[in-house]
Amino acid sequence: MRICFIMYPWDRVDPQTDSTIRLIHECVKREHTVAITTPNNLTIRDSVAQVYADVFTKGAKLSNSMVSFYKNAVFKRCQLPLSGFDVIFMRSNPPLDMLALNFLDSVDSGTFIMNDLNGLRIANNKLYTSSFDDEENRFIPVTHASKNREYLERVLKDSPQDKMILKPLNGYGGEGVIVVEKKASSNFRSLLDFYIGDKNKTGNYVILQEYVEGAEKGDVRILMLNGEPIGAMKRVPAENDLRSNVHAGGRVEKHILSKEEKELCKLIGPKLVQDGLYFVGIDVINGKLIEVNVQSPGGISRINKLNGVKLQKKVIDFLETIVTSRKIAIERRKLFTKVIDDVNS
Repeated sequence: MRICFIMYPWDRVDPQTDSTIRLIHECVKREHTVAITTPNNLTIRDSVAQVYADVFTKGAKLSNSMVSFYKNAVFKRCQLPLSGFDVIFMRSNPPLDMLALNFLDSVDSGTFIMNDLNGLRIANNKLYTSSFDDEENRFIPVTHASKNREYLERVLKDSPQDKMILKPLNGYGGEGVIVVEKKASSNFRSLLDFYIGDKNKTGNYVILQEYVEGAEKGDVRILMLNGEPIGAMKRVPAENDLRSNVHAGGRVEKHILSKEEKELCKLIGPKLVQDGLYFVGIDVINGKLIEVNVQSPGGISRINKLNGVKLQKKVIDFLETIVTSRKIAIERRKLFTKVIDDVNS
């Protein structure tokens, strides 16, 4: 298998906790041809989509230690046609570079891209959760999004709850997530001015969302592969902090999916696959879906450690199955077309 990881710069990888390096290591371990690059290295040459990439040199002794693997990795710099890869694995961090996706559109039909480009386009922000069918809001919190200050003030005023969650539409990693209380509504306009920005310019969209009880106790990160949950962990926020993200000071605990969480996964799984979102991380609080992370969902290393598993094996198994199935389909088509061509030969 020939696989290209379009990711964040290699020098920003933390080998002790990074998920992408575990996926890369598994591919190298299986002796696949592995290239890594960043969105900035995508290019067009003679009308062909190409990429400047670093290809892992084969033959060197492979360490099972991620730190050692990272430290001793040897690359060969190449300019390569994107359509020559069997798989392109999108692992760049938010925000999504929409222009970079345009370089990949020409190879989308022949190369398996995870996650799918159109899926990334429609699901790269926090509004994607509203696209799931849940009229009674059993699994999806009531969500409002706008840049109209008057409307958002009215939403807070009319809310049956004493508090709501305010966050930027395109934030990630817990950035900018705060609790807004009705009793402090006099300060809400100032907050909106800060989040939305200059009144004389276009401004930024913000989300005002139902406060899910239990948020102060943390959330659950569930990794989904091909519409099914493959692992989970509980993320507990630091003291006096709403955000459960580990890099924001939270900690992780072992977690077994509840009945409600399993039902949630069953509800959203088919649509994720339909949208080409084969590998995602979902954040859940008290059985309700808060976010769907589609670009570079993390958690593999921590879930592995908590449960004594290697989730990267399942992910690469899935990719190998896809590539093998595609190759079989191509060979079958060649065989059948030859039969037809031989009729008049």
